[in-house]
Amino acid sequence: MNFDVIGVVDKVGREANNGTNARIFIPIGTMRTLFRLKGESQEDALSFVNYQPLTKEEHLAAKAEVHEIIAKRHAFDPKVEDAFEDWDTVDNSRKVGKIFDAMDWFLGVVGVVTLGLGAIGIINIMLVSVTERTKEIGLRKALGATYRSILTQFFIEGAFLTLLSGGLGLFCVTTFVVLLAQLPAPDGFDTPRIVPSSATTAILSLAIAGVAAGLYPARKAALLEPVEALRQE
Repeated sequence: MNFDVIGVVDKVGREANNGTNARIFIPIGTMRTLFRLKGESQEDALSFVNYQPLTKEEHLAAKAEVHEIIAKRHAFDPKVEDAFEDWDTVDNSRKVGKIFDAMDWFLGVVGVVTLGLGAIGIINIMLVSVTERTKEIGLRKALGATYRSILTQFFIEGAFLTLLSGGLGLFCVTTFVVLLAQLPAPDGFDTPRIVPSSATTAILSLAIAGVAAGLYPARKAALLEPVEALRQE
């Protein structure tokens, strides 16, 4: 059978070769004439009907209207919910959206907890550094180092430690994601990728946490008395 293509509908979804995009539409009269159902158990009837509300907010009204029309033509009560099966894709998409929103909140909490644990680690490292370098700090202050210079030194060390670790982590993750992207993606899934805005936000959050965590050790080092510091072994 030869058919004339009179138009091509827009592709839906992110995957170009999904089942919906592979469909060909012909008039129902042509379908019934050229491709009649065969077999005794086959009924010459529609198996499903697709309809779309004018707006997403009207999906329940559209659903009720479809029930009314079909019930009127087939003589049954439109309030009987199991008269036929329907699938509200608008409601389904909203439920899926709520699931993903909950996952975003959960991952956000995990990220905040991880940043907190990282900040605690930075505080411990810098406090150990202050303890081990007490004599050095006392010597510097005895030679004229100011409160501000000592504070700045340990503050910069904490920030550098944070940015270095964050940069190494981002490099490892980027390398891993690039390698994963080389593998064929399963049907319905996108290949993994690094989102620049998310990566920038992660590094900035890490830097802020590291800088905040370095304030206490830096202040403790800057407040050491030179005489007491030099007496430490």
